[in-house]
Amino acid sequence: MSPSVVVRLLMCSSFFLAAPSFAQKSDKPEAPLDVIVQSVAARDLQNNIEALGNLRAYESTLITAKTTKTVTNIHFDDGQRVNKGMVLVEMTNAEESALMDEARLTANEAKKQLERIEALAKTGAVSPSLLDQRTREYQAAQARYLAVQARLKDLIIIAPFSGVVGLRDISVGRLVAPGQTITTLNDDSRMKLDFTVPSIYLRSLRIGLPIEAQSHDLGNKKFKGKIFSIDNQIDESTRSIKVRAILENAEHELKQGLLMTVVISADVRKSLVLSEAALVPMGSNNFVFVLQPNKNTHVSPWVAEKRQIQIGQRYKGMVEVVSGLKDGDKIVTHGLQKIHAGQPLKIMAEQSNDPAKQTEPLSELLQQQKQQEGK
Repeated sequence: MSPSVVVRLLMCSSFFLAAPSFAQKSDKPEAPLDVIVQSVAARDLQNNIEALGNLRAYESTLITAKTTKTVTNIHFDDGQRVNKGMVLVEMTNAEESALMDEARLTANEAKKQLERIEALAKTGAVSPSLLDQRTREYQAAQARYLAVQARLKDLIIIAPFSGVVGLRDISVGRLVAPGQTITTLNDDSRMKLDFTVPSIYLRSLRIGLPIEAQSHDLGNKKFKGKIFSIDNQIDESTRSIKVRAILENAEHELKQGLLMTVVISADVRKSLVLSEAALVPMGSNNFVFVLQPNKNTHVSPWVAEKRQIQIGQRYKGMVEVVSGLKDGDKIVTHGLQKIHAGQPLKIMAEQSNDPAKQTEPLSELLQQQKQQEGK
């Protein structure tokens, strides 16, 4: 066989081999893909910071004796509510009472002598030195009277503020010494809740932020309050900062020392959200498929556009959109297995943006979609 014949045979065979490829090429448009979509919408978001805290009374003090004396009267019972200024305990004070009466009489007499000398001094009948002497005598008598009066007050213990007393540790007739505890007094009309927060949340903390606290010991009843103060330093060992909140306690249910779980509502804002199922992660980036109007409306009114977005906080089944989308954009949430940019789309259903309603009748549609994808 001559070389020219071989060349002609090879050319013929290559033509017939290539012919099927031309036969497969078609101008038929791509069939639309059935998808489930969701409209991007703005929602109120917040970051919840959780912590454990201990309760303290708004004001709390130990009621103690200031001197060594015998208790003569007790004017309160265990757990009684008392008002500011109420007498709680009286101790032996007969000697101090007598000394105060004597000092008062001496001071009154010194005052009379001073007033008499002052009247005479105006007429020049007495020397200025005598007036100075009577003045000093009155001032000294008045000082002695005030000193005895102060000692007498130390023998009558009164409530420094309104609140509830604890268990009393004394009885009538008992000799008490300075510093000895008589009882405790707590102002529990409001309670301080102290807890620590990791320093990474420092920028989210501010005075007045709402908090919610509950305790298993109280049946997980929720108590609302606000952040009252933030410490001025971060603990070097735990890298956390101490925060104090105030809880109202009108029913007096909260007790000092109670352990509570705290949830802080921080970074309250309005932001776009979408279903987490719509994300197509690629490395460190996230993409979604956005529905755009299709020029070939006779095929499908929608076509897929692949778009990169920046996400923020993740929530249960939802994700915050920082940039890349606008309110009202429709994005594909189901049907992403076969989708690509420019893919014609057919909307089977629109999924609610409310997480509580996302399980509404989509299960049957999803099952149908899976059957179609398997064909």
